[in-house]
Amino acid sequence: MIELGVNIDHVATLRQARRGVAPDVVAAAKICEIAGAHQITVHLREDRRHIQDADVYALKQTLLVRMNLEMAAAPEIIAIARDIKPDSVCLVPEKREEITTEGGLDVAGQADKLAGVVADMHENGIKVSMFIDPEPAQIEASATIGADYVELHTGAYANARGKVVEEELTRLRDSAKRIGRTPLRCHAGHGLTVRNLTPVARIPELREVNIGHDIIARAVFVGLDTAVREILDILEAADRTR
Repeated sequence: MIELGVNIDHVATLRQARRGVAPDVVAAAKICEIAGAHQITVHLREDRRHIQDADVYALKQTLLVRMNLEMAAAPEIIAIARDIKPDSVCLVPEKREEITTEGGLDVAGQADKLAGVVADMHENGIKVSMFIDPEPAQIEASATIGADYVELHTGAYANARGKVVEEELTRLRDSAKRIGRTPLRCHAGHGLTVRNLTPVARIPELREVNIGHDIIARAVFVGLDTAVREILDILEAADRTR
């Protein structure tokens, strides 16, 4: 079974547009939870452009499903992770000027530093995922430093057109096979939608997807509950054909 993590960052993006209290991030998380999401994902960025510290503390207190905290390997955010103890953290690269996360984390180039973060999280009972591009060196480095999962960055696939789509899908499939030969568990995310999810969801080694923008965008028209259930239906159908 492929599990679904729903990223609710953009509920907070809408709230922060007015610096008010609506829409309520915790209420959104609970709707996703009731709709069948297996996990709620939030990215506590250093610039706090959407999710705020209070949000992660409130979610930790109220969620019945797993909480996944996306974060840079920054001392301030690491300290918050130690304090709230989410079920898992996903280490991502972060640039203040970017619109959204661009590219995967260079685990191979920062192995010593990231190994220390992994050990720190494990000491606090927190599982660790690495958000990486589908490249052999990054997979091997993630396994070497003791990560529990890798989340393959599907942005290049999502943005591809024409014959490049199949080329990017092949990269994802080959990477998933490589992951399957390690102790790592294979996750995927970034740019996945109701239109492009099925081919990725049919990858045999895939165990989890994290989807945010498409679900929140579709929720404007069909409601959050329905938007989550649409993705779950796609995952279930794809799982039957793997």
